[in-house]
Amino acid sequence: MKYVFLSLLSVVFAGVVVSAQPPTQNLVPTPGPVTAQGPLDMSKALGYQIGPGDEITIKVVGEPDFDFAGRVDEDGRISIPFDDQPIDAKCKTERQLRSEMKLVLAKYLRNPQFNLRITDQNSRPPATVYGEVKTPQQVKLMRKASLVDLLAVSGGTTEEAAGVIQVFRTQMPICAEGDKDANWTNGSTDPTDVPSRSYSLADVRAGRESANPTIYPGDVIVVQKASPVYVTGEVNSSQGIYLKEGGTTLTEAIAKVGGVRQGAKTKDVKIYRLKANSKEREVIAANLDLIKTGKQKDVVLEPNDIIEVDKAKDPIGKTLLGILTGAGKTGIGSIANSIGYRVLY
Repeated sequence: MKYVFLSLLSVVFAGVVVSAQPPTQNLVPTPGPVTAQGPLDMSKALGYQIGPGDEITIKVVGEPDFDFAGRVDEDGRISIPFDDQPIDAKCKTERQLRSEMKLVLAKYLRNPQFNLRITDQNSRPPATVYGEVKTPQQVKLMRKASLVDLLAVSGGTTEEAAGVIQVFRTQMPICAEGDKDANWTNGSTDPTDVPSRSYSLADVRAGRESANPTIYPGDVIVVQKASPVYVTGEVNSSQGIYLKEGGTTLTEAIAKVGGVRQGAKTKDVKIYRLKANSKEREVIAANLDLIKTGKQKDVVLEPNDIIEVDKAKDPIGKTLLGILTGAGKTGIGSIANSIGYRVLY
């Protein structure tokens, strides 16, 4: 799993951060299905929990000597220049920290009036959404967010999305100690082996709670691309199509390319399938006529199958008729010359 994640991570940061340079968005409440949403409104961001690296600025009305700015240390505390006791700021909101700061200022000022703000939110890396979404990007989490939230602000999934979404937890959440649902483990002692979970896209769309986990800062969400199959020959639109979750059958694939043309050899459709651990292909024959009548089981396609629908051979009578009717265009003489000449004695 670590090799899969490291390769994905290199693609994420090479393709998204360096090349595409997507904007880091601030997540606000985004209810609803996995569809595209409008611009995010920062004013609605609620519940940010302070962490190491964040900067806190305090301005006291009428008392500039008590103004200060401080950064939360690695233990989650912030030192106060005029007080010997640091304040524990880790995982507290602005409102909670303001209440604590009021008690400190009250030791020196009567009824202190002040403003406390988080002026630099630097404790958490953004979450990354990549793969088969309409807008791959990094999202700065300003509140508790779910997988559906992140998919929504990324424009929803594309038509090429497969049935699997992977979530990699690159670091343990700083404000979720003791929460087994947040602190993923994979039983490995290797620090490069990143814990991950897989979720069904169908379950996400169905609104199942088990398929909508909380997303934390640093998480990497990868929407997998569906595997292709290729349909060619006597069909209305030869093309590649993507296998969807739950499987795609031969008849479904042919229907997606517009069906077969008139005169197609429907009784002998060939499926060229890669052999296991080999570049060679085996040939699977299928009779569309029997499948449609239920006399033959439909074939469930596998990744990279090539479906070939040949043109049916004309019966001998039709072939001869074509030669004769062609005389009007080519002339009797040219037909005679083309078929040879012989004398019987």
